Amino acid sequence: MTDEQKPKIIIDDDWKAEAKREKERLAQQTQEREKLPDASFVELLNLIAMQAIAAMGLVGTPDGRRLPPDLELAKHYVDLLQVLEDKTRNNLTPEEKKLLDQVLYEMRMRYVQVSSAGAPPAGAR
Repeated sequence: MTDEQKPKIIIDDDWKAEAKREKERLAQQTQEREKLPDASFVELLNLIAMQAIAAMGLVGTPDGRRLPPDLELAKHYVDLLQVLEDKTRNNLTPEEKKLLDQVLYEMRMRYVQVSSAGAPPAGAR
C-alpha cells in the first residue's frame, strides 16, 4: 500500500473544540464530586429526613408540581429515625442528640399533619 492509498486521519477544528469541551465537562464533574460533604451523623439525618419529606408529598418537581404522598413510605422513614435513636442511645454527643430529637419530632408532626389532611372526618364512611 502506498502512502496515497493509506487512509488519512483528518482532525478538524470542530473535533478539537468538542474534545476540549468534553475534557472541561469531565473536569467539572470531578470537581463537583469533590464538593460532597463529609459522611457524618448530620448527613445521615438529613438524608432520612429528606426521604420522609418527599414521601409525605412536601417536595415539588422541577416543573412546579407536588409529588404525590406515599404515607406508608413516609412512616417507614420516620420509623427509621426512631430506630436510629434507639440504636444510638447514650452514644451521641449532646449536639447530635438534640438534633436527632428535633428532626424526629418535626418529622412526626409533619406526618400527623399530612396524614390527617387526607383522612376522612371521624365517623364518615
